[in-house]
Amino acid sequence: MPIDDYESHDAVGLAELVARGDVHPTELLDAAVSRAADRNPALNAIVIDMEKQARAAIEAGLPDGPLRGVPFLLKDLHLVCEGERTTNGCRLFQDAVADHDSELVRRLKEAGAVIVGKTMTCEVGQWHFSESEAFGAARNPWNPAHTPGGSSGGAAAAVAAGVVAAAVGSDGAGSVRIPAAWCGLVGLKPQRGRISTWPDPDSFQGLACFGPLTRSVGDAAHLLDALAGSHPEDVHRPPPPAEPFAAQATGDPGRLRIALSFAVPPGIRSTLHPEVRAATLRLAESLRALGHEVSEADPDYGLAGPALVPRGSRGVLDWCRRIEDRGQLEARTQMALRLARVSGSWPAVELSRRSEPAIRRRIGRIFADHDVVLTPTTAQPAPPVGSLAGKGWWKTSTTAGALCPYAFAWNVTGWPALNVPAGTTAAGLPIGAQLLGHECEEGRLLALAAQLERAGISAAR
Repeated sequence: MPIDDYESHDAVGLAELVARGDVHPTELLDAAVSRAADRNPALNAIVIDMEKQARAAIEAGLPDGPLRGVPFLLKDLHLVCEGERTTNGCRLFQDAVADHDSELVRRLKEAGAVIVGKTMTCEVGQWHFSESEAFGAARNPWNPAHTPGGSSGGAAAAVAAGVVAAAVGSDGAGSVRIPAAWCGLVGLKPQRGRISTWPDPDSFQGLACFGPLTRSVGDAAHLLDALAGSHPEDVHRPPPPAEPFAAQATGDPGRLRIALSFAVPPGIRSTLHPEVRAATLRLAESLRALGHEVSEADPDYGLAGPALVPRGSRGVLDWCRRIEDRGQLEARTQMALRLARVSGSWPAVELSRRSEPAIRRRIGRIFADHDVVLTPTTAQPAPPVGSLAGKGWWKTSTTAGALCPYAFAWNVTGWPALNVPAGTTAAGLPIGAQLLGHECEEGRLLALAAQLERAGISAAR
């Protein structure tokens, strides 16, 4: 395949080339490997090389699925591949090898995808950047002095750099949407349970889910179709969509009532960057020009912030229970673990989970008069790499809240959320805007995002 043609196709386009016999999966793998060799040294996006396994999978014969032959990368956090390491950004697991595939990986392989490696994340996926003592720091292709975000930053950086057309990340408080915003990508957090998290039936007490990072809305929809489905022992099992998400993405979303909101949940101290605000307002005007009704209205977030903390803390505590030598954990993780013994105690977690229906009702009132909520994805553009190096847990946590206050409430509700590119700053850093939906309304968000994309409005430019 011509070296300059690979990046002109999204994942669906690459799969179509393979299906027509125009290229062989090995050619696509060669293109991905050559770009990784050229670009990853500067970006540190890929931390586990799976080229050997990828070539063996092609030689053995790929399933004739919708993603046959397309190279993919997986975030190195909970996404378990048989015969490969999953380090979770931690030095303690660099020699641990899985004896099975997670349900998502099984479905991705069944779709014919070729997994070429695993991507950089912070330790246990706790932060809005992708830096760890075990692997160093991932960098943003738009400006390597800045972070690609986190905790799925390595995956986002690799897609934005053209190494692969699509990757899979995870989102427990914005960890797909934040790096999508800071790398100029489409990033989808689907409905809780839409993509199985098995062998964890209730990842991070229901906060975390897997989602696609792509350069096109169509790719996000097709990837969601390929990955969607439940394991019999999953706690959350939403009903299947009435029609495939890819079909919904190509449809007319109709005239929607869109709430434009810059409010953040109570207790969060955050300053909105003027260029982020301006980009979100421009997107709102573009939506009006497309025939949608856009009015200012804020969700009533209530106690979404306090409800997040016990469940997130319990997730860290449960993850660390498998570790005997906790002295090798990063200092911030050790502090999170100490605090989690109180904040993540079962009484606190149970209180948090009992409060979720009331929080969902409270936030959900916005949908009595609106179909979609539009907010910035982050309050600020991507900060410099290492800006929190050596800082403690408290400084890192409060900074994360200040930079990224718009994402986490939808992890508490479990509802779908989608980042779309909304331009760049004067300094050339991408800006993202967030489309937020009610329960199981991924199709509506994808249709609206695709309409923006077709009109040439949604892009990092």
